[in-house]
Amino acid sequence: MEDREILNLVGARIKVLRKERGLSQEALGEKGGFHFTYIGQVERGEKNISLVNLAKIAEALEVDLSQLFTYKNEDKGSAESEVVIQEIITMLREAEIKNIILSRNVLREILRVNNTDK
Repeated sequence: MEDREILNLVGARIKVLRKERGLSQEALGEKGGFHFTYIGQVERGEKNISLVNLAKIAEALEVDLSQLFTYKNEDKGSAESEVVIQEIITMLREAEIKNIILSRNVLREILRVNNTDK
């Protein structure tokens, strides 16, 4: 893989995650401590971003650092699934225990019904 290709892939992934969270480049920059022009350069693959800055961006996006690399060896549907799962985990972490238990029970029922439909 060429240097430019990895920069483009990571940048595109950051852009997808940012948009899914409804953040502008400016808002993401503020959350991560960067100028919005830097975020734009990263998303376009113009900057060779350090691991420290990648970690700051992942934290600002509220995802694990590994989520910035989920494009690798995955199809689009699988990558989208991982993003949705991460979003659900983030919501659950902020919820009260009674709502976490309720969510688990609802999810069990949904998956049980879908599995019996096959």
